[in-house]
Amino acid sequence: MTDVHGTTATGFEPVRDAFADNFARRGERGAAVVVHRHGRKVVDLHAGTADVDGTAPWTGRTAQIVRSATKGVAAAVLLLLHQRGQVDLDAPVGTYWPEFKAAGKERVLVRHLLAHRAGVPVLDTPLTPAEAVDGVSGPRAVAAQAPAWEPGTDHGYHAQTYSWLLGELVLRITGRTIGEWTAEEISRPLGLDLWIGLPEAERHRAGRIGDVAPPEPAGGASGLRIRPKRAVADAYADPSSLTRRAFAAIDPLPDENDPAYRAAELPASAGIATAEALSRFYAALIGDVEGGGRRLFAPATLTLARTEESAGPDRVLLANTRFGLGYMLHGPASPLLGPGSFGHPGRGGCLAFADPESGISFGYVTNGMQKNVTADARAQALVRAVARSLEG
Repeated sequence: MTDVHGTTATGFEPVRDAFADNFARRGERGAAVVVHRHGRKVVDLHAGTADVDGTAPWTGRTAQIVRSATKGVAAAVLLLLHQRGQVDLDAPVGTYWPEFKAAGKERVLVRHLLAHRAGVPVLDTPLTPAEAVDGVSGPRAVAAQAPAWEPGTDHGYHAQTYSWLLGELVLRITGRTIGEWTAEEISRPLGLDLWIGLPEAERHRAGRIGDVAPPEPAGGASGLRIRPKRAVADAYADPSSLTRRAFAAIDPLPDENDPAYRAAELPASAGIATAEALSRFYAALIGDVEGGGRRLFAPATLTLARTEESAGPDRVLLANTRFGLGYMLHGPASPLLGPGSFGHPGRGGCLAFADPESGISFGYVTNGMQKNVTADARAQALVRAVARSLEG
């Protein structure tokens, strides 16, 4: 049995049990989970190793790359700029970024970028790993790219291009990179160990991630499917499909443990964070947080974040997805705590979200990446345990 370290408030013991069970039955190597309720921390657990292939223990300060869970942070930047009157969500992107008005994208609105409706989830010519992180090639490529469908009429997950779409827009509006803006306006005021672009001084904090095979489900076991449906598997295998091309907008796949990749500002996929930081971030979106953290989203902005903008068959993920402005919403493809929950998973395991109705915020970080995009069995076991704790 893996030793679990940390604390749970009275009534939240089911989360500790589920966390330990992830190591015993679900292939966990190293992980942490933190839960706040009404801004107060009620769960703070970690266990295993900091590196997926190492022996050094995970500590309360261990951070990991959280892949697409970074998208929820990036979305907050745009929504906070809107809240401050610096960006109009219904303005064409070209208002702020004139070069983007090419190849049929003149009518792409800022809200389309956030809701995965811009029609540019793929690049005709994928970027190399070096181009992906140079800060210039990505924005230039998405600005020149013709949309795969008429923008605003449908949705499909912008797995990688979200980095350059949002990152360049923030730069054009503010004169600051999205990593700088996040550090100065979100992470520093809230005391978060969360970075879009990991500083060299913090490299020692971030563990190594890697792929791990999920355990085979026991006969008749309940829970989420571990194997994808045949149509989804075929799409990932087909080099011409939107699914495969969206995730391969960087080709070959980058080494996510490379310091240069982790230092890059890729808000779609390369944020580095602790579980504590993710949970505290979402707690601050919905209310004040213990230790002096002030609420970030005004009520109207919170409504924007979790009001459905896109729903139904996703052209990239080939599942019925739901998005607000930058956030996945509770549904079969990404089960969260309840109908009003909003947040974002990271491909392979990580998950962060808030549920305003219960006052819950949740951050789960792992170094063992399993084959899933939106609904990891380990994360879902923890979410169900939080639900049981609230019922008790």
